[in-house]
Amino acid sequence: MKFLDPALIGFVLFCVKRKGREWPALYDEMCWVAGRHLYQGLGYTELKNKGLSLGLSDIDKTIEAVEMILSAQTGNINLATMAYMP
Repeated sequence: MKFLDPALIGFVLFCVKRKGREWPALYDEMCWVAGRHLYQGLGYTELKNKGLSLGLSDIDKTIEAVEMILSAQTGNINLATMAYMP
């Protein structure tokens, strides 16, 4: 079991703030932000090393992590203590 890295939580919330919650617009924004290292210098490799792959082969895991972050955000849950199965 892995815990969500706070940088991943921040990355997703940063992208949501910029583009909204709707999929696939959010996914496109996440890719755009990662491609330009706009959030704390995180790019594709850094995000993958922290547990969030933006590759299409891992899209199910990415959607699961994003949905968990967004659900927790609306419920005021401490995201850093949440675990997910990669």
